[in-house]
Amino acid sequence: MTYEVAGVKGAPTSACTAAGNTIQLPFTGTTLRMRAPFSLFLCLVVLPCCSRSDAASRIVVTGSSSVAPLLLEIAKRFESQHQGVRIDVQSGGSSRGLADARKGLAQIGMVSRALRDDEKDLTAFPIAMDGVCMIVHQDNPVVELSNAQIAAIYRGEVQNWRQVGGLDAPITVVNKAEGRATLELFTSHFQLAGTAIKAQVVIGDNEQGVKTVAGNVNAIGYVSVGTAEYDASQGTPIKLLPLSGVAATTANVRRGAFPLARQLNLVTNGPPTGVVRQLIHLAQSDAVHDLVTEQCFVPLVR
Repeated sequence: MTYEVAGVKGAPTSACTAAGNTIQLPFTGTTLRMRAPFSLFLCLVVLPCCSRSDAASRIVVTGSSSVAPLLLEIAKRFESQHQGVRIDVQSGGSSRGLADARKGLAQIGMVSRALRDDEKDLTAFPIAMDGVCMIVHQDNPVVELSNAQIAAIYRGEVQNWRQVGGLDAPITVVNKAEGRATLELFTSHFQLAGTAIKAQVVIGDNEQGVKTVAGNVNAIGYVSVGTAEYDASQGTPIKLLPLSGVAATTANVRRGAFPLARQLNLVTNGPPTGVVRQLIHLAQSDAVHDLVTEQCFVPLVR
């Protein structure tokens, strides 16, 4: 049995209907003209191919590893409130978030700093505040380092902890990979050229940095204050060092006292619409301040 499309568009119907030698297919608004008598068997065979399914909406979010843990929790809450929506959160660094949003590979990018002038083609939506702090192993006797000492360690001019009041042991310098906003903030604050840094270990996300320092009593690194504070509270053997005499705490970031703070942003290429806009609205709302606080970030007060 063969058929041809008659090309007649009609209103969607809720059931397969037939009149003479034509069939009106449900949902499609398409009329099929038969070259053989209509049969119920054909109706049953054609329907599964032509009926429209309500596929789940998928939102892809990529970028900053500092923002990703918070976005994962916000995504879970959003999905519980919006049946059929699935949110895929992937880290990879702020540079990835910016690039993916521009190219349309992600509907939302995560960026753990303010946008630069050459990035203003994207739209930023602030969702929280955070800081960047130095961390060492909790068994390291060093309790504070000056900005000059930190810069000297990362330039390779100071290579033994004894030179800065610690034990006689070589320093393992842990640095962030290119494309990470945390690296940009760190090098800018300590006036370091990226090519001048002498690192023994290069890591990607914050959790890698925390695990590296927690596993090496002689290591030093820098990560998100929120991430470090949370992990330390869960028993991870790290110690957050103060900067310029100010303790590395969420409370000091909230007060505006911590010298190395940054805004956490979601970015889109053009005004967001539909469920993407709804997700961003939730991420910026008071309704997720509990999640922001649980992740040791600072909620934004509007």
